[in-house]
Amino acid sequence: MTSSGKKTIVVMPAYNAEETLKKTVDDIPDGHVDEIILVDDNSTDNTVEVAKSLGIHTIVHNENRGYGANQKTCYTEALNRGADIIIMVHPDYQYDSRLVPYILGFIEKDVCDVVLGSRIRTRQETLEMGMPLYKYISNRFLTTIENIVLGQNVSDFHTGYRAYSRKVLETIPFLNNSDAFVFDTEFLTQAVYFNFRIGCVPVPVRYFSEASSIDFKNSAIYGLKTLNTLLKFVCQKIGIIRSPLFKKTG
Repeated sequence: MTSSGKKTIVVMPAYNAEETLKKTVDDIPDGHVDEIILVDDNSTDNTVEVAKSLGIHTIVHNENRGYGANQKTCYTEALNRGADIIIMVHPDYQYDSRLVPYILGFIEKDVCDVVLGSRIRTRQETLEMGMPLYKYISNRFLTTIENIVLGQNVSDFHTGYRAYSRKVLETIPFLNNSDAFVFDTEFLTQAVYFNFRIGCVPVPVRYFSEASSIDFKNSAIYGLKTLNTLLKFVCQKIGIIRSPLFKKTG
C-alpha cells in the first residue's frame, strides 16, 4: 500500500512494446504504485517476455482485439485486484511516466475523479514535441467541440495518459464501449454524463518510431466516431434515445 493508504495500480495496454517497456517502467517513481498490470494484445515481438522479466503481472490476449478491448481487460483486472486508483500508462514511452505521482495526487486528495495528462499547453510546444500538424489540428477541432457539447474546459480530450478513482470504473459501463480507439472518447463522455470531476495536468510527450500512433485514415475514422459519440450523448440527455453507454452499472 502506498503512503496515501489507497491501493494504486498502473495498467499498461500493450502492443509490440518490447523496445520501450523497461524504460517506461523504470521512470515510474518508487513508492507511488503498488502494482503494474500489463495486457498484451497479441504482440508479435517479445513484449510478454520483457514484462514477465520485470515482474509485471501480465495478461495475454490470444488474438488482437483492439485498444478499447485491451483497456477493458486492464480495468477489469485492476478492479478485481482491489485497486482504489487506476492510472493508465502506455508502455511505448511516449508519455512521461515520471509524472505519475502528480497525476495521482489529485485523486488521492479528492480534488478530481478523473485526471488527464494533457499534451497541449501551447501550439509551439506541442508541435516542437513532434505531434504531426494534422493531429494537432484535428485534436483542437474535436476538443473544442467536445468542450462545447459536454460543458467542460478540458485541454486535451484525446490523451492516453489517464487516472481514475475506483468509483469511476465501478459506475461507468465501460464494457459496453467500443473495442477500438473511440473507447477513450466514450469513456470521457460517460464520465461527464455521470457528473465526475475531470482535471488536466500538462505532460511532455515523445514522438518517435517506436511510439504508438494511428495513421491519417484511422484518425479520420476516429474523428467521425467521436462526433457520433457526442450525438449519442446529446440524444441521451434530451431523452430521444437510451444508449447502453449511459446505463449505470450496479
